Amino acid sequence: MTAPRTPLLTVDGLTHRYGERIGCSDVSFQMFPGEVLGIVGESGSGKTTLLKCISGQMEPTEGSILYASRDARDVEVYGLGEARRRMLMRTDWGIVYQNARDGLRMKVSAGANVGERLMAIGERNYGDIRHQAEDWLTRVEMDIARMDDLPATFSGGMQQRLQIARNLVTKPRLVFMDEPTSGLDVSVQARLLDLVRGLVSTLGLACIVVTHDLGVVRLLSHRLMVMKGGRVVEHGLTDQVLDDPQHAYTQLLVSSILPV
Repeated sequence: MTAPRTPLLTVDGLTHRYGERIGCSDVSFQMFPGEVLGIVGESGSGKTTLLKCISGQMEPTEGSILYASRDARDVEVYGLGEARRRMLMRTDWGIVYQNARDGLRMKVSAGANVGERLMAIGERNYGDIRHQAEDWLTRVEMDIARMDDLPATFSGGMQQRLQIARNLVTKPRLVFMDEPTSGLDVSVQARLLDLVRGLVSTLGLACIVVTHDLGVVRLLSHRLMVMKGGRVVEHGLTDQVLDDPQHAYTQLLVSSILPV
């Protein structure tokens, strides 16, 4: 008999309120190692609030988030205290922001952006740090001859690649992506998605992708959650949800009738 898999992340009854307004309400799910979960919905559906809560950026009003740490202990993310939670975000987790500038240090070089993450986990040998930075810039198909250039000198697509390298250099187990291809040209989006899909598969990452683009989740995600009004209205395997949506809202979303 196959042993049951242990969840990497368990979200239970997660709710966040902005005063009287509900950002997300009673959301529960589990994430497993190597799995990609897509979260979609129109603007204001609650998907960004949910992502901020589960990625440690905004404390929920109710509910719990359990994370299976590397030593096999389940830890309550918001019970860790701010310092330990920030350390978790610098080591085991990665966050790729919609605007790459939010995830980069714009006044230091591309190589230093990657190297800083290594220093945060205790790397001190300059030669090793630079070598790993070169390796990761190569992996995300950036020209290492430009590793000493500032991020502002790169295109939006290249800045997003740099942000991905910065996040993955510490070998995180869980990566959060917020609209990773938003604002990029279609051809740039396609190349970036191919890159992300390859890295996720090669590294066995667990990944949560929030997007308004159904093409992105079809390409990247194994499972899909559809949100409306702060609640999950449909949840299942990505192809099943998109090819045979059961909820009326999902049907409209898939038919592109709703604005997203």
